[in-house]
Amino acid sequence: MNVLVAPPAAVRDDRSVEMLRVWIAEQGLHCSVRVGMHAGQGIERETFAWGVMLADAVQHLADAIASNGFGDRDEILAAIAGGFDAEIASPTSRRTGAFVASAA
Repeated sequence: MNVLVAPPAAVRDDRSVEMLRVWIAEQGLHCSVRVGMHAGQGIERETFAWGVMLADAVQHLADAIASNGFGDRDEILAAIAGGFDAEIASPTSRRTGAFVASAA
């Protein structure tokens, strides 16, 4: 398995929490997600927090792609957003699998 290195701040902070992992395996996308961090604060808080986190991650992704010389950051961000919107509107694959309880 080819895994990424954890960011230095995540390693330093003994209270850090991994929220999302994504793999390409067996010709498909596989994810591990941690939900419920805002339990007791309502579904609106949970979903809003995930929206913020995903938006921040996409901003980092656009920065990384641009810093590798693949174009203008804002154009890259718009292209990613376009791909996101298209996939939400008309998924290119079916999600399968199950949810399991976290060991944490």
